[in-house]
Amino acid sequence: MVDPGGGAVCNGTLHNQSDHCHRKNCTRNGMVKEAQQNGNSNFYKPVVESFEEAPLHVMVFTYLGYGIGTLFGYLRDFLRNWGIEKCNAAIEREEQKDFVPLYQSFENFYTRNLYMRIRDNWNRPICSAPGALFDVMERVSDDYNWTFRFTGRIIKDVINMGSYNFLGLAAKYDESMKTVKDALETYGLGVGSTRHEMGTLDKHKELEDLVAKFLNVEAAMVFGMGFATNSMNIPALVGKGCLILSDELNHASLVLGARLSGATIRIFKHNNMQSLEKLLRDAVIYGQPRTRRAWKKILILVEGIYSMEGSIVRLPQIVALKKKYKAYLYVDEAHSIGSLGPTGRGVMEFFAMDPRDIDVFMGTFTKSFGASGGYIAGRKDLVDYLRAHSHSAAYATSMSPPIAEQIIRAMKLIMGLDGTTQVPGPGIEPTPPAVEVQSLNHWIAKEVPMHICLNQFVNQAICTSIVHNT
Repeated sequence: MVDPGGGAVCNGTLHNQSDHCHRKNCTRNGMVKEAQQNGNSNFYKPVVESFEEAPLHVMVFTYLGYGIGTLFGYLRDFLRNWGIEKCNAAIEREEQKDFVPLYQSFENFYTRNLYMRIRDNWNRPICSAPGALFDVMERVSDDYNWTFRFTGRIIKDVINMGSYNFLGLAAKYDESMKTVKDALETYGLGVGSTRHEMGTLDKHKELEDLVAKFLNVEAAMVFGMGFATNSMNIPALVGKGCLILSDELNHASLVLGARLSGATIRIFKHNNMQSLEKLLRDAVIYGQPRTRRAWKKILILVEGIYSMEGSIVRLPQIVALKKKYKAYLYVDEAHSIGSLGPTGRGVMEFFAMDPRDIDVFMGTFTKSFGASGGYIAGRKDLVDYLRAHSHSAAYATSMSPPIAEQIIRAMKLIMGLDGTTQVPGPGIEPTPPAVEVQSLNHWIAKEVPMHICLNQFVNQAICTSIVHNT
C-alpha cells in the first residue's frame, strides 16, 4: 500500500495544517482553486450539524408500541402452534424434522409478527424512471400482506422520497443519451469476461482516466458493482496482522470487507476524534495482542457522507490524526461524490484539502451518476496493485459498456465538459455563481428529486440553482 507521507501533526490540531495544504497547488486538471486562493477554505470551519432528538413522549410510545406488538406476536405464535390460526410463514418440511434447522423460529419473529403488518409500505414495484415523480404498480393482498397480487392499474405521478437519484440523471431517454445508445449498438449489453481476461474495453480505460481527472488523482479503477467495490477490495489491501479502525456507522459493504480481510477490527464512536485517537495511540503503543509486534498496517475506514444520518465526516481532523500516527485513510464517497463540494468532487473538495491526504478514494456511480458500479482511486502504484490483486478484477464480470458510457456522460456533465458550460474569454463577464452549475440543470431541469435538499446532500450552489429553476 502507498506510503501515507507527511510529518506528524502537533497534537492533531488543525491550525498546523495550513502549510501542508498550501505547500503545492492542491488542484490540477481544472479543479476549482477559489477556496484556497480567497482564503475561504472550509478547512478551518467546523462542520456544525444538528440532529433533532425525539421528544420523550415519542420515544415512550414507540417502545410501548414495540412492546405491545411483541406480546401480540407471542400470542399469535401460540395460536399458530396449536392450529387455531393459519401459519403462512416458512416452516421445515415434515420429512426434515430430525435435521438441524436451517434457522431458528425466533429469528423470523419480527418479520412474521411486526413487519408483515406494514409490509405494503416497502418493496413497491415502480414502472418508470426514478425521477422526482414516478409511476407505481398497484397491488393488493388477500392474506394480510403475506402475498400480493397486481391489479393491473398504474398509479401515476407518485412523489419520490426514497430514491438516491441525487442529481436526477437517472431519467427517461432523450437526445442527450445518444452516446449511451451508440455504445449499446457498438459494444452490446455485456462483456462476458473479467477485467483480467477479455473484459477490459477502451470505454473502461476512458472512464478510468476521466475519474482520475475528476478526482485530481494519479489513477483510478472501476468495478461493476458498488457494494463489491468495498467488500472485495478491502481484503486486497489489508489482512492478518493489520488493524482496521472503523466508524461505528459505516455502511454494510465496509463492514463486510473488513470482516473478510481477516484483519483485526476496532470500532470508534461516530465522528468522535477522541475515540479514534485513543485507538490509534493504543495501537501504536501496544501493537498486536499477545505478541506486541507492531501492526503491519493501520487503516482508517470512514464515509464522506453517512447514508443513514446524513452527517459529514470530520475529514481535516481525521487527516491530522492519520498523519500523526502514520496510518492509512480509506474514504467511501458513495453519497458525497457528485453532490458535495463547489464542483461536486466530494468531501475532499468540500474541505478544500489536498487529494494526497487521502490514501484510498472509493465511490459509487449509483447515486449522483444515475448508473451502477464503483471506483477505487489514488496513487498509481495503489491502483496497479489492485488491478493485479482485486477479487473483483479477477472474478467479477466487467462493467457493462452502456453503463460506462452513461457514467462518462454524467461526469462530463458535472465537469462542464459536455459543451454546456463556456469558459469566459477576454472582456467577457464571468458567469454568476448561481449559473455556474447550469451544466447540471441543462439536462436534469425539474427532474431533481425533492429529497436532495431534504437530506442536505448537495452544497449551497446546487441548491440555489435548483430553486432558481423551479
